[in-house]
Amino acid sequence: MEDKIREILLQLGEDPDREGLVKTPRRVAQAWRDMTAGYAEDPLAIIRSALFDVQNEEIVLVRDIDFASMCEHHMLPFQGKAHVAYLPRGRVVGLSKLARVVDVFARRLQVQERMTTQVALALQEGLSPAGVAVVIEATHMCMVMRGVKKPNAVTVTSAMFGAFRDDPATRAELMKLIGAGRH
Repeated sequence: MEDKIREILLQLGEDPDREGLVKTPRRVAQAWRDMTAGYAEDPLAIIRSALFDVQNEEIVLVRDIDFASMCEHHMLPFQGKAHVAYLPRGRVVGLSKLARVVDVFARRLQVQERMTTQVALALQEGLSPAGVAVVIEATHMCMVMRGVKKPNAVTVTSAMFGAFRDDPATRAELMKLIGAGRH
């Protein structure tokens, strides 16, 4: 990968041997390995590592989970917040595992729409809850730095299953909880 990055620098008209760029190919290669580490992780194993029998049937929501990902179309970052909710059916998962599952999918080349659904499907499969909902809000650098150049545009996607999809009152309660405390 380092040789390819060195070639990109040359194609850009840069001198990869100048002081500021000598270590850049190694740093960029390591950064890409870090930013795509999600391919090596199993989201279901993360969920199954922290399941607890609890008689709770009310909404569990972790909102404002910060994440950063890389758009597969332009290989530029997008970042934002994920809101992850489920309706337990006899068992719950450790709260930090919800954030870890978001990170698994964020640390792959992605599109926001697919990432949203992947997080929801992993929770549906790993927990078998009465419902799952994932709402993601993100700013895409491909819209900020190039193309239309709209720095304030926020993309919102959602994936909902079970009671969150089928019961309008449950869905409305979730959306109110996601918006609670915001201005």
